Amino acid sequence: MNKLLEQAIAMKDEIISYRRTIHNNPEVGTELPKTKAYVMDKLREFGYEPKEICESGIVATIEGNKPGKTFLLRADMDALPMAEATGLDFKSNNGSMHSCGHDMHTAMLLGAAKLLKQNQNEIEGTVKLVFQPDEEGFTGAKKMIKAGVLKNPDVDAAMAMHVHSGTPSNLILCGLGTSIGGCYRFRIAVKGTGCHGAMPELGVDPINIATHIYLSLQEITSREVTATKPAVITIGKFAGGDAPNIIPSEVIMEGTVRFLDKEVGEFIVERMNDIITSTAKLFRGEAELIELSSVPPLTNDDKLAHEVTNYMKDIVGEKAVVLFNGGGMGSEDFASYSYEVPSLYIMLGAGSKQENDLFGAPMHNQHVVFNEDILPTGAAVHAYSAIMWLKNNK
Repeated sequence: MNKLLEQAIAMKDEIISYRRTIHNNPEVGTELPKTKAYVMDKLREFGYEPKEICESGIVATIEGNKPGKTFLLRADMDALPMAEATGLDFKSNNGSMHSCGHDMHTAMLLGAAKLLKQNQNEIEGTVKLVFQPDEEGFTGAKKMIKAGVLKNPDVDAAMAMHVHSGTPSNLILCGLGTSIGGCYRFRIAVKGTGCHGAMPELGVDPINIATHIYLSLQEITSREVTATKPAVITIGKFAGGDAPNIIPSEVIMEGTVRFLDKEVGEFIVERMNDIITSTAKLFRGEAELIELSSVPPLTNDDKLAHEVTNYMKDIVGEKAVVLFNGGGMGSEDFASYSYEVPSLYIMLGAGSKQENDLFGAPMHNQHVVFNEDILPTGAAVHAYSAIMWLKNNK
């Protein structure tokens, strides 16, 4: 058995305790006071000197005895604003939930931090540990990059890992090239003139305008984007009016655009803006497209992917690493790192229904349960990947 995996298994109960503490106290968004305090205390306990470079954005570094390059390992720490319904002993009761597994990610990277201290003489260069807020809101990575997370020392390669519910435990999935979609979250504010429903000619109906906008936006993907470039526009919120006999003065729509090609995404947003403003003008109203947040498609560096997943086989076995082409339309803000430095994003199987009836619910679901047995694997994969890449990339 791989030495680092043996060491990680020996500290399994400890890593589980990190995870359960974080799981029991989930925090959402950009400000994570309890989580950041817990992570920084643990890092200090291990012998690190963590720094908060932006709100709830933590960085700690470890150097070996030999000089070399810098490898970044990143975990996200934020939860989701949904009530937990798992029935676990350590479930959250504050109305938020770690239903995307970020508690698992943080615990695994804390485990890796301890492993790296135990094996510091094996490090040829520097490992930079990054604990990030607001992945779900797509602002965390951008804020940390702006705050200099890739500097002092300059990062040469970066890696992140995400647990994957429904995939067999300890199976590693790695997409080659662009495997995760970009996302543009938007709001459309449609303004009209309110009036009584019996006399619509005295007002400007924003519901009518919004309906025409809604239908017209779907024509972009069906008639203006090549069928070989996947893209989808979704309106998930359509709100306006308070009474059945009153035409309101405003309608709000909110939604997302998802795409695998950055240029296609930019084209769609540009066309959306044209359609929204001109349609509103056509019906005597006004409308504005407002960006709420955005993230580009995530692109793995293929050379890095092939090299580092080969190291991972020493942890999970030859057959437990699967590389694939293509991808889905989910989004991940680690993508922002991939436009700055060679980056690798992998998924670690966190349990299927065949293993245990508790496992396998979708992520972002109030019933999702992740297999804690994978925590030592994740910790070992992080630490071993960083050590081996630094050794072989002088």
